[in-house]
Amino acid sequence: MEPKNQISKKAIQVWRVSGFLFSLLEWGIAAGAVILSAIFNIPKWIPILLFVLALVCTLIAVFILPSLRLKHWRYEVREKEIEIQKGMFVIKRTLVPMVRVQHVDTKQGPILAKYGLSSVEISTAATTHEIPAIDNREAEQLRKYISLMATVEEEDV
Repeated sequence: MEPKNQISKKAIQVWRVSGFLFSLLEWGIAAGAVILSAIFNIPKWIPILLFVLALVCTLIAVFILPSLRLKHWRYEVREKEIEIQKGMFVIKRTLVPMVRVQHVDTKQGPILAKYGLSSVEISTAATTHEIPAIDNREAEQLRKYISLMATVEEEDV
């Protein structure tokens, strides 16, 4: 049975903005190829190919991937564990035992802040797990709940 909680639907907008900003790098490379082709007499098909690739990558990053990412992102926080499911084509499910949780943080960059979202980072001794794009209030409640459960679990041991 998959985890029951889904991240905010506003995550699609956040990922679209992020995808667009990342694609600007690809467009810069394509524009650089045009300049270099004029200076160094490089064949014209190279910058054209780079522009087509930049266009395809932008369309994928902005319109296709965000919806696919949201479709499978799920999480559930239980008394003794946190379950995280993510992936687009290969679905990965992770169980984080509460006894392993060392600390929990909320994180919010400028794009998440614009949409009223935060990410929750759960740190263990070995790894950090993230639940991205949750409404600010829910993220804060989740952070406090996980902290409380992790403390209770450690006291029981």
